[in-house]
Order: sequence, then C-alpha cells, then structure tokens
Amino acid sequence: MTDLPDARDGLTRLERIILWQLHEAEKERPGSVPTAVLYGRVVEHINVSIEEFQHTLQRLIGSRT
Repeated sequence: MTDLPDARDGLTRLERIILWQLHEAEKERPGSVPTAVLYGRVVEHINVSIEEFQHTLQRLIGSRT
C-alpha cells in the first residue's frame, strides 16, 4: 500500500485504522487484544494483506521481531 502519511500527524490510513480498531477493541475487552481479532476488525475497513498488516502493526508497537 502506498498511502502517503497525513500531514496532520504522519499516519497513513492503514496505521490510523489499526490504532482506531485497537482502541475500540481494548474498550470492549480490557487487556491485550489478539492479533487475529485486530486483523479481522481492520479488514472490515480496508483491504490489507496479513503480511502488510503485521509489518505495519510491528512498526507501530516498536516490535523488532
């Protein structure tokens, strides 16, 4: 996905949707949200491969794996 970062905060559309859905899921289920659940919520709003989702999520949370 070649979305350009938004000038307001530097987030791409995918990053914004991931963070939004993570926030919503945490409100419904306090604690950690399984990655599969988050992916399912994200693909309801944007077409993204599992690989691209995982790469973007890792970048957002700062994971080095």
